[in-house]
Amino acid sequence: MKLQRSVLLLAALFLSVLFVLACVTINIYFPAEKVESVAGEIVNEIRGQKSGGEEKSLQKDNRSLLRWPSLAVWGSFAWADEVTSVSNPVIRALKEKMKSRYNLMKAYYRKGMLNENSNGYVTIGSGEGLGLKEKRDLNNLIQAENKDRKSLYEEIAKALKIDSSQTQKIAEIFAKEWQKPVR
Repeated sequence: MKLQRSVLLLAALFLSVLFVLACVTINIYFPAEKVESVAGEIVNEIRGQKSGGEEKSLQKDNRSLLRWPSLAVWGSFAWADEVTSVSNPVIRALKEKMKSRYNLMKAYYRKGMLNENSNGYVTIGSGEGLGLKEKRDLNNLIQAENKDRKSLYEEIAKALKIDSSQTQKIAEIFAKEWQKPVR
């Protein structure tokens, strides 16, 4: 009897340990640095703000690669992969729409009539001094912008192979770029 009880306890202990060891934790990788880099590039492109330093450093890198032909071939493929990993026809079309809309929104930003929230979307700020038609037009701009931003964040998630449940994280990273002062 005692032997059976001991065997059962031992078996139960063994199965408990086996169960604990068999549990698998799945960590979802979120490439925050990559999203930050993409966000900076896209926001700057939409706002028409190119950083000259980046272009010069790319030219310098390319010249140094030409000295080593085998590295130049490898480097160009690696660089091309990096650029195309967040670009597709949908993303390019969204950026173009947002770029043309930004030109309309720029004056509203400067007057404080538009605010960038920490959630990655734009809201109306002070509508003071706007007539009814202007408020309606501004609200239409905001709705169109936020709709395109949502689509952009979703497309970036797809392009970077990030789970769609992480789209809000992407939006929050973009928010930091959107919140930078408008030049």
